[in-house]
Amino acid sequence: MILRLANLSLLVLYPVAWFAPLLRAGFLPVFGLSEISVITGLQSLWRTDVFLALVVTVFALFAPYLKTIGLALVQWRLLDTRALPVLSVLGKLAMADIFLIALYITIAKGISYARIEVAWGLYLFTFCILASLVLGLLTDRRLRGLEAACADGQ
Repeated sequence: MILRLANLSLLVLYPVAWFAPLLRAGFLPVFGLSEISVITGLQSLWRTDVFLALVVTVFALFAPYLKTIGLALVQWRLLDTRALPVLSVLGKLAMADIFLIALYITIAKGISYARIEVAWGLYLFTFCILASLVLGLLTDRRLRGLEAACADGQ
């Protein structure tokens, strides 16, 4: 039951993380910093690079949310456990956006006239992605244990 509730809590935490500030960026230390969230970053990308915006939208929004919904369906036995490998792939795709964000921060920090500060939303978003991966692994382990116990009992 705890795994189910923890997984369902991600359905609330993901949207919070999408709107939470991931980082604060500014031009030169003199100017104020603008907060950037997943949503504001996507809005900016849709205006400048539609293909990249589509890729990031899939990795940042759809992959983790679909994985969480799919895992909930498996946990409540509304979806067959054979879907777990597909959900695992979705979880790995969701991890790709954390890598991209880290790469962008590293590149931006290398530019002397830009100032970047990591905000709490990046930690929340990273937590959601990692929690989803761990919950997927624990659910898989638990379901395999139950299947093995049922097989031994027959």
